[in-house]
Amino acid sequence: MDASSQETFGWSAPIPERRRRGATPELTVGRSSYSHVVGFDDGSFDKYSQRYVPVVGAVFSGLRLEGVLTGRVTADGANATRVLIEMVAGSKFAAQLQLVLLQGIALGGFNVVDLHRLHEALGLPVIVVARRRPRLEKIREALLTRVPGGARKWALIERLGPMERLAGVYVQRLGLSRDEAERVIRQLSVNANIPEPLRTAHLIAGGIATGQSRGRP
Repeated sequence: MDASSQETFGWSAPIPERRRRGATPELTVGRSSYSHVVGFDDGSFDKYSQRYVPVVGAVFSGLRLEGVLTGRVTADGANATRVLIEMVAGSKFAAQLQLVLLQGIALGGFNVVDLHRLHEALGLPVIVVARRRPRLEKIREALLTRVPGGARKWALIERLGPMERLAGVYVQRLGLSRDEAERVIRQLSVNANIPEPLRTAHLIAGGIATGQSRGRP
């Protein structure tokens, strides 16, 4: 994470040796269970006046909250992937994490995450979760007509293919099977269809952005 992100949110941690830049992590694919998980969501923001958007990662061991990661991305920018990689790799939880959950494919508006790069850089499976099927034609139109670098961002979304209906939500996944993804979503969903790491990250991000948590993710 860049220095400004660390100063704003009050934490700084060195990247562990096994996850330093230039190292090639061993990809984690196909586990019987995923007990250490981080879920990411962003806070709300004013798209007309706010340049940076807070991002929160909720680290869970089973159904217990173990820690919180904080950072920020540029609204409608292109740094979401790098920020997520640095938030995870630079944390004290890096060596224990087994899975990354995202609430949607983009953070801070249209700051689209490159899921393949995230998966390969961290060596961890990734699941994107959404309550509703995205309206891809509207997203495509917005990206190609109104967002800088929109063609590249749309290509990242297209590469993933359509979302799957799974365990009451829509998902995209890398590094784990459909059955594994369904199992982990059901295991981590207690109060709704949204896994607890994502629900918790959503509540905390809302509190950071506006002073109080907002509606359901």
